[in-house]
Amino acid sequence: MECARPPVQHQVAVSALEARGHPSTIRPIADVAREIGLADEDTEPFGRGVVKVSLQAIDRLHAQAVQAGVQGRYVLVTAMTPTRQGEGKTTTAVGLAEALRRIGHRAGVCVRQPSLGTVLGMRGGAAGEGRCQVLPAEALNLGLTGDFDAVATAQNLAAAFVDNSMFQGNPHDIDRRSIRWPRTIEINDRALRRATVGLGGGANGIRRRSEWVPTAVSEVMEILALASDGADLRRRLGRIILADDTTGHPVTAEDLHVAGAMAVLLGRAARPNLLQTSEGGPAFVHTGSWAHLGVGSSSVLADRLALATCDIVCTEAGYGSDLGAEKFFDIKCRASGLIPDAVVLVATVRALKVHGAIGRVAGPETLDREDVAAVRRGALNLAAHIGIVRLFGVPVVVAVNAFPSDTAAEFEAIREVAVNAGAVDSIPARHFSQGGEGALDLASAVWKTTSASPQPFRPLYPEEAPLREKIETVAVRVYGASGVDFSRVAVRALRHFEDVGFGRLAVCMAKSPYSLSDQADALGRPTGFRIKVSDLRLSAGAGFVTALLAGTRMMPELPARPRAEGIDVGPRGEILGLF
Repeated sequence: MECARPPVQHQVAVSALEARGHPSTIRPIADVAREIGLADEDTEPFGRGVVKVSLQAIDRLHAQAVQAGVQGRYVLVTAMTPTRQGEGKTTTAVGLAEALRRIGHRAGVCVRQPSLGTVLGMRGGAAGEGRCQVLPAEALNLGLTGDFDAVATAQNLAAAFVDNSMFQGNPHDIDRRSIRWPRTIEINDRALRRATVGLGGGANGIRRRSEWVPTAVSEVMEILALASDGADLRRRLGRIILADDTTGHPVTAEDLHVAGAMAVLLGRAARPNLLQTSEGGPAFVHTGSWAHLGVGSSSVLADRLALATCDIVCTEAGYGSDLGAEKFFDIKCRASGLIPDAVVLVATVRALKVHGAIGRVAGPETLDREDVAAVRRGALNLAAHIGIVRLFGVPVVVAVNAFPSDTAAEFEAIREVAVNAGAVDSIPARHFSQGGEGALDLASAVWKTTSASPQPFRPLYPEEAPLREKIETVAVRVYGASGVDFSRVAVRALRHFEDVGFGRLAVCMAKSPYSLSDQADALGRPTGFRIKVSDLRLSAGAGFVTALLAGTRMMPELPARPRAEGIDVGPRGEILGLF
């Protein structure tokens, strides 16, 4: 469907490297907002380069777009199984949006806010790379507008209400052994995986075992990501199950009269953030769920805003298609009612070589030498991911995030495997070094793919299927497992969740992102393995049950050399070492 909006006037703001040194050269964010149809009263400024967009504006613009029949095209950006260096998914999502703007379309990108636990732990800055970043990058990586703080406060308020109710005579007859609501913290801290609270007796509360989880995978964060509007957010908060009573019946946030205060605390955080790309296009940033433990995509509200104001929207889902994309389709699309017109699957020659058994022991220079045979072996992983997306009936375009050492023969090998596996095409893109100019071919292919007649969307499993069957379906059809083994703890949880009326919820798999299996070192296209489910968590407000695969921890740890060791303040107050 062609869009009736006026053609975009392409403006380049500044290269990312220049932006770090001269933030005053970034486009005024008010100009970016007005360009996509936002009035001044629709936004709330935060510093020089960020505004929040009101929920009323989203509802108004969405209604206008639907009435005019000009709602944007929807593109999901996912990836093959990543290596620990990452394959540039955010960089590619930004570069694709910039390239689409360069060929005359009003394009936007939706990305998640980086977690401080990730920024200060293993990864460092997560705003994209090279000439394809979300700006201002420092603000994005260091807390932005305080949304994570609001999520943590709301989550912890509910935890405090549970303990207070127990202390104040336990009027809801809460069984302390059933309390499953964790507190949350932004920093990865292994010491808080399991803890005992209420020590000291008396005025210090009721002694019980508890845990902390990262803010990024708290249920409040997932609720914020999946809520379609303010009323839906409030309803979901009320449905949160904090514990069971001694008869096994759920005790909710509504029962403890805490859901209303949680909604108030999230009032500002519920509004998506508008930033800009390196070339001055709109970048919608909201929520920050991790795809290996949670849903792992930008919020429904941010996507609705982007689709109402852009001709085409590139929205990102974390890690590979076995995690981010599967959950996007089976959880987020059910919540939003929005179906992607196409999927862009990011790959790199280097990652394919790693999956082809090259570079595990040898140094990085091994990956810089042409090795078509290794690329073909590793492309079995890429083919598997194309097959995963095709399960849902959505067309796939492979984007090869190109490095200077990549060769034409390696690109051609990838294209041959990709097309044979069912992809529309495989296109190298050099957006990292060239910005939008380096992804023009990719942009043309994606626009053409979204212009084709839509194919029927197929969720992986029906809503009415039992939870066990849903888990087995994901494990067998997506991961390629031969079956699933459930621990006794998991079997009891499955039975209880279905007995109390939650058997129709979606499932959210928690596993290693570095393999299609549940073993991080099983690269390529593993076969002949079984998935082991050790436990399950109920997220009634978010609308899913999380299956924890064996060895999965909800709280990551810091590495031996955290990235925070290299971050400091320079003599003029500038931030050093963040990127």
